[in-house]
Amino acid sequence: MVDKLKIQIADQFPFLDNKKLLLATSGGLDSMVMAHLFQQLHHDIALAHCNFQLRGVESFGDQKFVQDFADTNKIPVYVTQFDTLAFAKDYKLSTQVAARDLRYNWFYELLESENFDYILTAHHADDNIETFLINLSRGTGLEGLTGIPAENGNIIRPLLAFSRDEIAQYAHDHGIEWREDSSNASEKYLRNKIRHDLVPLLKELNPQFISSFQKTQSYLQQSEAMVEDASIMVYQQVVRQEEDEIYIDLKQLLRLPNYKSYLYQWLKEFQFSAWDDVYNLVDSLSGKQVYSSNFRLIKDRDFLILSPINFEEQQQEYLISQGVQDVKIPLKLSFCKVNDISVSANTAIFVDEDKLDYPLILRKWQEGDVFQPFGMEGKSKKLSKFFKDEKFSLLEKENCWILCSGEAVVWIVGYRQDERFKIQSTTQNILKIDLQ
Repeated sequence: MVDKLKIQIADQFPFLDNKKLLLATSGGLDSMVMAHLFQQLHHDIALAHCNFQLRGVESFGDQKFVQDFADTNKIPVYVTQFDTLAFAKDYKLSTQVAARDLRYNWFYELLESENFDYILTAHHADDNIETFLINLSRGTGLEGLTGIPAENGNIIRPLLAFSRDEIAQYAHDHGIEWREDSSNASEKYLRNKIRHDLVPLLKELNPQFISSFQKTQSYLQQSEAMVEDASIMVYQQVVRQEEDEIYIDLKQLLRLPNYKSYLYQWLKEFQFSAWDDVYNLVDSLSGKQVYSSNFRLIKDRDFLILSPINFEEQQQEYLISQGVQDVKIPLKLSFCKVNDISVSANTAIFVDEDKLDYPLILRKWQEGDVFQPFGMEGKSKKLSKFFKDEKFSLLEKENCWILCSGEAVVWIVGYRQDERFKIQSTTQNILKIDLQ
């Protein structure tokens, strides 16, 4: 097994040579064999053990076992203890998820504070099979069937090519001791049921099941890479990004024979789970929305628009006093007196300052707002009608700011000035307001 691992490191993980490695060590069979193997290969290693305090005295026995092994073999060791149940309760997580989050957060802290290059975990081929079957039983996309990645950033899993039987045989041959986790025998966990009941049956039906499974998973990984490449190519033709918003062109999307698959590939990283609702947006009326934990997807005419959800409560009104020259929040506006007007884009307006009632108010538009469009003397128009005529998207309307003098709209900022505040021949004080 030492020689096989040496060859695998040379082929798959050559970057581990001469690096400082942190080995996640529970005290169980897999992690103790990994520690022994990397010690035999003379790598620069240290052990990291988490005491999750979930099994009473047994948890502290695991901690002492790992510390004693490290001391005996003169290997640096880092140990920490977590109140896992309290953390899970505070953050409304399952115990397993809480333990995983605590574990990896601490590993990354050690990586940075102690200058380690990589974290090594002892996941093996049987773990990969179990994960595959768990995901298969719950329903998953292609990525859920491709298994545990051998390399994920700074996390390396060097034992994925080895079965649990190989690891147990190595431990027996070399007299390696380990601690048994009593929770591994509990049938209340799905993984344990698969480990104890289903996987042995599959191995009985096919003695070469593990090697056959590894071939299948390799093919799935190749297929996943091909799907990802195709997804990126089509994305460039169908999708455009504007700042924090992503626009999916529905006309282009519907020309694709499997448009739902592309939608899934493009949106899966944004934590959506109600995929039928996402797909149904394509044929929905404008204004229909689907939410994930941090994002929303909106149907707006010929586009699906993805945008982040802003959880911060936004101040509704910002007051601007007379004499203020610059405003930085929520928009960057400048105010300066000028002697005459010039041709300007919609990013600047010129107003008769004597008609303004200070302080000015900068706020989001509201239903019922009315203004007199510049150049249309005496004619009022609802902002909602203006947005419709100008074909504003839902997000453009939501993000629209209004500069007001009392109740009167002075400027739909960046779009249209109000007629009532325009410069006339009698104007004495000209104020230029510029959106930067």
